Amino acid sequence: MFKNCIVRKPAKSMVEGITSAPELGKPDYELALKQHEQYVKALESCGVKVLVLEAMEDFPDSCFVEDVAICTDKCAVITNPGAASRNKEILGIEPAIREYFNDEDVHRITSPGTLDGGDVMMVGNHFYIGLSERTNMEGANQLIEHLGKYGKTGEAVPLFEVLHLKTALAYLENNHLIVGGEFITHPTFEKFNKIEITEDEAYACNCIWMNDTIIVPEGYPKTQKAIEDKGFKIITVDTSEYRKLDGGLSCLSLRF
Repeated sequence: MFKNCIVRKPAKSMVEGITSAPELGKPDYELALKQHEQYVKALESCGVKVLVLEAMEDFPDSCFVEDVAICTDKCAVITNPGAASRNKEILGIEPAIREYFNDEDVHRITSPGTLDGGDVMMVGNHFYIGLSERTNMEGANQLIEHLGKYGKTGEAVPLFEVLHLKTALAYLENNHLIVGGEFITHPTFEKFNKIEITEDEAYACNCIWMNDTIIVPEGYPKTQKAIEDKGFKIITVDTSEYRKLDGGLSCLSLRF
């Protein structure tokens, strides 16, 4: 069960954030701010304490805190983000991380290794690490080495179609796994009870398990029904403005 979350308010500069979908338009900052507040309320309703960090105007994508750190029950790893414009975001997250972890339990990914937290999916004490344009094998190996000090394991999974591993995967505990796109038939994930998401609702693959409640993006009824049919309680949150920056529900928080 998770006890804590860390989030960061979106910056006004988010309208200049990185995107692979410019056709969706620039984010509406005021709407994004309201959506972020609803997101925090949804997290809190699941019984966790949420630390809300102030916006970092110099970093348009800094609300996506998941990419700059990995938090587990025993340790944290400060990443080395693969996008140059986001790399210094780690300076803003580290002080917050150290409020929860002893210094000896905070580790780093160092160059030439790169790692985005969006490429890391935790399944118990095992971690799947996507090899993407943002995360390389050296970064994955460093993370596996750090996790190994705490009895945890990891494995690398090459990506070919999606930005991050968790763009098309979400672990819902009890062996349930949301899968979309290239992962539907991926041999690595054969052992899971798969909830397959259709291409027209592909964005909804990025859900988060939060203490037996699943937070799902608003507006994807087939995905919502598929999860409810497995017996899960659901909360929906509108993330339309974050989708414009390739961001989803998991990207907006660190959960541990």
